[in-house]
Amino acid sequence: MKSQQHRVPAHGFTLVELVVVVAMVAILAAIALPAYNEQVRTSRRAAAQAVLNEVAQCMERFNTANGTYVGGDARCSATDTDTYTFVINVPNRNTFNVVANAIGGQSSDRCGDLGLNQAGQKTHSAGTDCWR
Repeated sequence: MKSQQHRVPAHGFTLVELVVVVAMVAILAAIALPAYNEQVRTSRRAAAQAVLNEVAQCMERFNTANGTYVGGDARCSATDTDTYTFVINVPNRNTFNVVANAIGGQSSDRCGDLGLNQAGQKTHSAGTDCWR
């Protein structure tokens, strides 16, 4: 008498199933990663804008106390980060300009460098809607 052999069903995934899953993950990553990077750049830009506003407020307090912006750049300096360097320009006693220069990974930000002057004028070297 022949013994009956029972075939045990295989457990696991086929190659086609694995390829489909890997392709879906790659598509999701291709969509999600650029959006994530843009949000990171936006948050770093917001942090730089906050620093620019703090420096501008310090410069205004210095001007109120001394009647000039000259010398305020030494008192109101900002600490550079790994994404922005900050420069305060005081061309004369009545004006100043604070600039945040994008560096490193932030240099690919759509707004580029940011600026703020004594009149409250907000500037950027590229893009639109950078000061929201």
